[in-house]
Amino acid sequence: AAPGSQNRCSTRLSYTPNGLDPLPEGAEKGKAAPNAQRLRQWKGQALDLTKAWPLGLDGRRWWIAVLAYAALVAAVAPLDEVLSAWAHAAPAGIMEFFQWVTGFGDSAWILIPALLLFVVTALLAVLVRWSLMRLALAQLSALYGFVFLGVGLPGLVTNILKHLIGRGRPVHFAETGLWAFRPNWADWSYQSMPSGHTTTAFALAFTLGFFSRRFWLPLLVLAIGVGISRVVVGAHYPTDTLVGAGIGTLGAYVLRWVFAQRGWLFRRAADGTIRSRGTAAVTRLLQLRRRGIARARR
Repeated sequence: AAPGSQNRCSTRLSYTPNGLDPLPEGAEKGKAAPNAQRLRQWKGQALDLTKAWPLGLDGRRWWIAVLAYAALVAAVAPLDEVLSAWAHAAPAGIMEFFQWVTGFGDSAWILIPALLLFVVTALLAVLVRWSLMRLALAQLSALYGFVFLGVGLPGLVTNILKHLIGRGRPVHFAETGLWAFRPNWADWSYQSMPSGHTTTAFALAFTLGFFSRRFWLPLLVLAIGVGISRVVVGAHYPTDTLVGAGIGTLGAYVLRWVFAQRGWLFRRAADGTIRSRGTAAVTRLLQLRRRGIARARR
């Protein structure tokens, strides 16, 4: 898993609440120093992808995140019309750029290769006899399978919800307004919430980010760009993309938790974090291949 900043809580729990370090020398309770310290600590937890759940929350406080995110969506809802109108008035060059960006939210370019690679590596893992090669292929197949499920399952949830909710897309704003709902299974123009492209982009960012933080940051920027692009091109309202981002993020975390519970690809550490088991066999095989040993073992 990506090595994020770790939560090094002080063991002197009796001195300060919530496991925070004692106040800095010269600082008084209630002043800015302890507040800033708590903020830095929370920020470190929130950006630590080895934490079991988003924003560093544990299983007992999941409802806080749900309520906070629902409040965020509710706060943005009154701005849907204004933000959408502003985005639709973007210059032609910006519009063309976001039309290109929005393509990265199409799940096909992720799911089809991931599924093919999973099937191929899984079959080869069964057929080969060399134990190191077999283990390396098994590790790769687990990785490809996780990517396929990590993007595909949140996308499936989003597709079901958008049919059941049936919110009208911006193309219907003039005739029905912001909040027109017609649940259906066929009319694309009434399947606005949640945004599928945004779900896919955020799910991919966290699915790969669990293995390496260097993947997460650029993919997160791309995911945000995809969410913005869906508003710019007139396919969704801002609240649609916010809901999609939440589903994609939470879906990736839930799938990782399920894998870790079964010891697949991830492991639960003693401190409650979830970390990747890595692909040591793949690394070892590549090392042997560079030395010319792998070819000899065939």
